Amino acid sequence: MSRGKRKTPGAFALGFESDCVTLPVEAVLPVKALSASVKSSRKYRQITASIKEVGLVEPPVVTRSMGEHDTYMLLDGHIRIEVLKELGIKRVECLISTDDEAFTYNKRISRLAPIQEHKMIRKAIERGVSEEKIALALDLNPRSIVRKARLLDGICEEAVGLLKDKHCATAVFETLRKMKAVRQIEAAELMINVNNYTPAYISAILVGTPQAQLVDTKKPKKKGITPEAMERMEEELARLQEGITSIQDSYGKDHLQLTVVKGYLGKLLQNARIVRYLMQHRPEFLAEFQAITEMASTPPPEAQ
Repeated sequence: MSRGKRKTPGAFALGFESDCVTLPVEAVLPVKALSASVKSSRKYRQITASIKEVGLVEPPVVTRSMGEHDTYMLLDGHIRIEVLKELGIKRVECLISTDDEAFTYNKRISRLAPIQEHKMIRKAIERGVSEEKIALALDLNPRSIVRKARLLDGICEEAVGLLKDKHCATAVFETLRKMKAVRQIEAAELMINVNNYTPAYISAILVGTPQAQLVDTKKPKKKGITPEAMERMEEELARLQEGITSIQDSYGKDHLQLTVVKGYLGKLLQNARIVRYLMQHRPEFLAEFQAITEMASTPPPEAQ
């Protein structure tokens, strides 16, 4: 299987650089001032207590300042940054947003990918903070913290690298753990190629995994599926992977060409003389041209 340069369809959609970056707190510039009422609020006290007890688990989100060297605009995490300043902490790990429009940043999106969250929790544990204290500080069930802390047990390093900025459910890693390393990498590439990180999809990949590539080597049983049907599913999955790989490199170019053609035809059909000529002499062309210009724009995988 080729290990050349890979495209990551989901990376652009996340809008963040894949790794956290450690920055001086003074280089992070807030876009709003915190009021006195915020600083005296219960939420402010909770965040202060959490950072003192556990450290910073969820990194602030920043974007690079235009025209200014080594400064960053703060998009999300104003209270966290203010608390760090009060505590005299000089450096902070941040997520870098790739969105140039700072004020259009959507705070409702899930910012921290599971692998990133796992690494932050592991750092807190390595500093001697108990899982119970982390759970209390983050308002999570202690069992959830245990699962997050052990998220990558049994997952090979290359699969981790592929999925480090992808929003996969914990169940995805539990299923990957049932596969051997080579198959984990193939499964990660399949998920990236189709931009699908759901437990249902990884379960389908598991069902289509040859016995020799399973850790247990005991084939997962699906009610009503015969060995012959299972073998056909494996063959179909292999063909699907080959097909996706074959079109991956040309998809962006083909999509660009289609967009240009659509725009050109749209301008042609704005000309009444051309439309009249086509209606009289090539009505079948006119119908096809109109269908192309009315197609909904579908972004390439990088922009989904």
